[in-house]
Amino acid sequence: MDYDEESIKNILAKPSRAHELAANSQKGRFFGLQKIGVKKIPEHVRCHKQTDLERAKAALLLASLPKSLPCRDKEMLEITAFIKDAISDDKCLGRCLYIHGVPGTGKTMSVLAVMRNLRTEVDAGSIRPYSFVEINGLKLASPENIYRVIYEALSGHRVSWKKALHLLNERFSEGKKIGKEDDKPCILLIDELDLLLTRNQSVLYNILDWPTKPHSKLVVIGIANTMDLPEKLLPRISSRMGIERLCFGPYNYQQLQEIVSSRLKGINAFKEQAIEYASRKVAAISGDARRALEICRRAAEITDYRLKKLISNSNNASQGKSLVGMAEVEAAIQEMFQAPHIQVMKTSSRLSKIFLTAMVYELYKTGMGETTFEKLAMTVSCLCTSNGEAFPGHDMLLKIGCKLGECRIVLCESGAKHRLQKLQLNFPSDDVTFALKDSKELPWLAKYL
Repeated sequence: MDYDEESIKNILAKPSRAHELAANSQKGRFFGLQKIGVKKIPEHVRCHKQTDLERAKAALLLASLPKSLPCRDKEMLEITAFIKDAISDDKCLGRCLYIHGVPGTGKTMSVLAVMRNLRTEVDAGSIRPYSFVEINGLKLASPENIYRVIYEALSGHRVSWKKALHLLNERFSEGKKIGKEDDKPCILLIDELDLLLTRNQSVLYNILDWPTKPHSKLVVIGIANTMDLPEKLLPRISSRMGIERLCFGPYNYQQLQEIVSSRLKGINAFKEQAIEYASRKVAAISGDARRALEICRRAAEITDYRLKKLISNSNNASQGKSLVGMAEVEAAIQEMFQAPHIQVMKTSSRLSKIFLTAMVYELYKTGMGETTFEKLAMTVSCLCTSNGEAFPGHDMLLKIGCKLGECRIVLCESGAKHRLQKLQLNFPSDDVTFALKDSKELPWLAKYL
């Protein structure tokens, strides 16, 4: 690095503006510049132009916000119509929308895209102003903490969850003002709604009961993975959730191809066959858009690394041109789906494969991230009976669960090994599906994966 000595002298020569007023006479001065100097950014760093592959890697990041959300126009129109109808002057009462679908199908992204579009309409004065509160159940330390988060979003003050519950009851039930925007309708988006379930389901009851109050002006949009969550709730809660539901089905390969292509619009880094190949592979397993983006991004990384290595070995400063092909996509898929834990699943025992299949089936059926050993044993018994397999018994299942726990394939609740012990997959269910769906030893497993 070079140092600009003239810049150092100019900085040190300037008197501090706060010198005379500050109690500390040294306030406002620069310290340490005599030793380290002022660093210049090298010219080659400042003038570096991103290649198409580098731009593609950035565009395919899951954290990057896409300019548009393709393939969900119908669902977004339904969400928009629901919100506009709910915040109108005469109908802002008792409105709840339940959105469900498998992971990676754009549920949350669609709602947020609708809210961004509605914000522009509010700014234009075409619809009524509203306040919007977004909460993710995964970020709550406990279900009761949602009261504190809602109150802080509406009022700007932080209190305990018990105090927040009391104040929110006054706000929504009695119409007492707690913030400047209480006259506006409030749209509450709760992602991972099923994580708010408690033993007596009081948290969900309170949240879904508030919109039924005359002074609440509250609209609730709940998002979860399981389809039949309302049926599993107590009748007093499911009746308040209402019948307005919206299902997000898995993406097919054409939709996945369109999603990836929309991210890469204006970037010439992929061959069309490569994107189609990745989309078909993902659609055959889960239809999860996030997995398709991850595969394509990894393929771009492999191509970029190979190209830069080739240029450095040939001592050629000119930047070569290379597109991501099917070979790089296949290499990314092999990396993703040939990980050590997948190999362990593929080579596991017959009963271990049935155990893992029953776990995936139970998690899909309930939509919950975990299950108990007792429920899992019942599912294993049903699968074995339906497919002519002998049920191994609870003791053998417990041993299998312990072995899978030792391999860290399954996470087991610490403590005594009993029937109410909680179990959870340590890897995405897609990995289990990929490992076991083509099992020659147990071909019937594919029906449940």
